[in-house]
Amino acid sequence: MTAESLSVPEAREETAPTPLQMRRAMGNFASGVTVVTGVGRDGDPVGFACQSFASVSLEPPLVLFCADHRGRAWPRIRESGRFAVNILAAEQTDLCSRFGSGKGRKYEGLPWELSRWGTPSLRGVLTRVHADVHEVRGAGDHDVVVGRVLALETVTDRQPMLFFRGGFGVESPSAVTAPGPWDWGDHWG
Repeated sequence: MTAESLSVPEAREETAPTPLQMRRAMGNFASGVTVVTGVGRDGDPVGFACQSFASVSLEPPLVLFCADHRGRAWPRIRESGRFAVNILAAEQTDLCSRFGSGKGRKYEGLPWELSRWGTPSLRGVLTRVHADVHEVRGAGDHDVVVGRVLALETVTDRQPMLFFRGGFGVESPSAVTAPGPWDWGDHWG
């Protein structure tokens, strides 16, 4: 096959996908789930559920996550300049629900510890990534946050929490759904 033999479809005017179409299409990409935590300038712990997290560079060690501009926790974490990414285990849907909802107090009745880097460490997670905010770029309704990694903690070796097609796990996405308070209608990340 040559480039000349390829047929290019005619360009036609199409509208951009709606937010619902984006959610449905991007829901076909299974991702891990994290809780990004930090401490506000007032000394109170804050955090939010986030599935848009990735490694960026090994040298220097950099990670990224995306945070919704409308969130309450991210601006407070940004001000402090430091965060932890707590990578959730499969059975930690309670943490996901707690930090994914805009309702309620995230840390009320929750056992957690302040790390030596000054960030909240959640118990029973797979891994914790402690980082400083290195760079922030606006992208649509989110910020793309690049963090310079200070330390890594492997906590457990259980199965990871996966989010796929609006539910947890990939075996039967229609049978396992996200809790109501943390569904796609709530603003997480």
